[in-house]
Amino acid sequence: MARPRQHAPDTLHAQVMHACDEWLATRPVHGLSLRALAREVGCAPSTLLKLYGSFNNLLQHVNVESLARLQHTIESLAEDAPEPWLRALAHAYWRFAEQGCYRWQLLFDYPLADEGELDQRQSDLIEALFTQVESALTRYQPALDDLEARRLGRTLWGSVHGLVQLGLNERLGYWQGQQLKVDELLDQLVSTVLAGLRAQSSPS
Repeated sequence: MARPRQHAPDTLHAQVMHACDEWLATRPVHGLSLRALAREVGCAPSTLLKLYGSFNNLLQHVNVESLARLQHTIESLAEDAPEPWLRALAHAYWRFAEQGCYRWQLLFDYPLADEGELDQRQSDLIEALFTQVESALTRYQPALDDLEARRLGRTLWGSVHGLVQLGLNERLGYWQGQQLKVDELLDQLVSTVLAGLRAQSSPS
């Protein structure tokens, strides 16, 4: 029996997000189309255009959902001292990307929204991650001022993100015939940054 072709907007949105989730679990976004999604949820492509405005906006909703999932992962980490928390966060970031690599690819290879509510929601979620990193660094080294914490937080997390991206693409290289491990490099990165912060409080 054919599926009904009329959907309440909230119900249709949930179905579309579920269909995108199933697609991205095994395949990159490049093969996905508005027509394929419409066929999957049992509606006309024009219905999805009416709901989202464009295929680009639809994908931005997927990106918002990805960022929300990442934020939930971060919030589920145990509250801990700054050093173990930063290490746990770096590892959680890697696991999140590794376990959902095609969703991750969409999030970072596809342009983010540049206006309106979607842009604000994405910006808020990204800023929340940076703010948490900055807070941990400040707790670790109270001598940091706000600007230093902001710069260092983005420097640290940009470096974490770079290692994660290279790890996903298997571009980190080898040592004695064995591929370098992302987890080990993340630990080294956090240790190096925190050692530098400790040195700031050491007497000259």
